[in-house]
Amino acid sequence: MTKETSLPAKQRIWELDALRGLCILCMVAIHAFWDLSAFGGFAFDLPGWFLFCRQYGHILFILLSGLCATLASRSFQRGVYVFGAALVISYVTFFMVNVLNFPSDMLIWFGILHMLGVCMMLFPLFKRLPVWALAVLGVGFVALGVWFESFRIPVNFLFPLGLRAQGFYCGGDYFPLLPGFGWFLLGAVIGRTAYRKKQSLLPRVNAANPVIRFFSFCGRHSLLIYMLHQPVLTIGTILIFG
Repeated sequence: MTKETSLPAKQRIWELDALRGLCILCMVAIHAFWDLSAFGGFAFDLPGWFLFCRQYGHILFILLSGLCATLASRSFQRGVYVFGAALVISYVTFFMVNVLNFPSDMLIWFGILHMLGVCMMLFPLFKRLPVWALAVLGVGFVALGVWFESFRIPVNFLFPLGLRAQGFYCGGDYFPLLPGFGWFLLGAVIGRTAYRKKQSLLPRVNAANPVIRFFSFCGRHSLLIYMLHQPVLTIGTILIFG
């Protein structure tokens, strides 16, 4: 969910920007429906494909982030930046819940930005591994994260890894490192294979098409959109329907 800046504009891979833009806009739509339900009192009969995207769409975004980590430099620095943005979101949601009395499920302890920031900071330790090793580790971390969901532990402080105590409430946006880092490494496998030349796989598509340019623009500014969309949606919904 980050803005990749290492490649000059003329060298950017348009389909990755556009796909990231599509993902971030789908996330905005999902949060908009949530706000309308929570604050506007609306009840929606959502189609199956929308529910599928809400449940599993984040995996595509994490794969994209891992893929892009192989195309750009300074992964650790970008990770620090993204994690800092995530901490801002945590503090804002803490204030909203504990001071402004917003619903407790708005509190974000370890959301997707926290997870992606840590993944980016960890990736330099893994990026020199062969592709097969990244694939094995990726599958292993995903499997470990799925296993962690099947039981609870007696302590609370390991929740960033996916290990939770009984009754621990993780908030409305919870994406632990396991399986998250596994998906990130599998995205890096795609980057090291399909995009090893760091070129578009669809060079004949007209990337100047207005629709593609719109999605690409959103993809290049996905972090900013993520940071701004929820306050705008929440405040706007409350002002209109509150």
